[in-house]
Amino acid sequence: MTENTTTVEGSNAVNPINPAEALRILSEKIKLEAVIIQRLREEIAKVIVGQTYMIDRLLIALLADGHILLEGVPGLAKTLAIKTLADAIDVDFSRIQFTPDLLPADVTGTMIYNQKSEKFTVKKGPIFSNFVLADEINRAPAKVQSALLEAMQERQITIGEETFILPKPFLVLATQNPIEQEGTYPLPEAQVDRFMLKVFLGYPTKEEEKQIIRTNVQVGGIPKIGKVVAPSDILRARELVREVYLDEKVENYIVDLVYATRTPEKYGLEQLQPMISYGCSPRASINLALASKAYAFLQGRAFVVPEDIRAIAPDVMRHRMGLTYEAEAENITTTDVVNKIINKVEVP
Repeated sequence: MTENTTTVEGSNAVNPINPAEALRILSEKIKLEAVIIQRLREEIAKVIVGQTYMIDRLLIALLADGHILLEGVPGLAKTLAIKTLADAIDVDFSRIQFTPDLLPADVTGTMIYNQKSEKFTVKKGPIFSNFVLADEINRAPAKVQSALLEAMQERQITIGEETFILPKPFLVLATQNPIEQEGTYPLPEAQVDRFMLKVFLGYPTKEEEKQIIRTNVQVGGIPKIGKVVAPSDILRARELVREVYLDEKVENYIVDLVYATRTPEKYGLEQLQPMISYGCSPRASINLALASKAYAFLQGRAFVVPEDIRAIAPDVMRHRMGLTYEAEAENITTTDVVNKIINKVEVP
């Protein structure tokens, strides 16, 4: 290794310049790409009133190449927000309305016999799009939900003996109603673990609700959304997100948060041990690192700080652990558990 070559600890990259200079150059690149994000925000704001938290999480999933699950009662603009984001980006978009009678082939596609050629041909399903809106995903049975597994994880679909690579960028944006609602099915653990983020949505404020009324009843209706960002812009921004610096101390903090869900007693959280039936999978660590990089990117920073981890951890971890009957009897949620872990684990 030459004298002027420096390895940046924690990033697994070799830079021909010193770390401080590398971060400065990366910061300049991020500032230039921030224009894309601002364009997206401005276009989305034409339709979506408030819901800043939801929009930020949608952008994090988009930039970190992850999938997002939105949960909330009907009427909170979940579907509208996702469709608006897709409309603002020049990509293919498809919507799948999940219902109890939906079949896996309705999602992925199937083989159809052609009488003229006397051969089977592939008819692709709506999953073959850049953005796929899985609307009310928990209204369909588990076998249909599982049809998304290969697409979400491997970015490919197998129909018959053929395997098809899905387009880039590929993003599944799913909405679900609260499990307590009639006619809903809990998502299988293997399915829900594929989502980078799970976001809970609340009601708008009074001022926001008044603005929602005005937007929907104005002459001409809801404003039209223009395609202000190209797919290449998103792919380029994703590469920059991967370059955001993650120090080894911050990596250790991520691992500690995840391990605290598996062995809480080692972190002074003995009271949580009877509450947790199983802890977060390694996907939690991977997605927490990627999501925190995207969060730092949105803040205009070229490095991750512990506050980024604390801000995004509930959305990454809450759906990746199981609770015991004891916890459910005491009305303790996974979000409560994650918050207790965040408040207890030592910050670097």
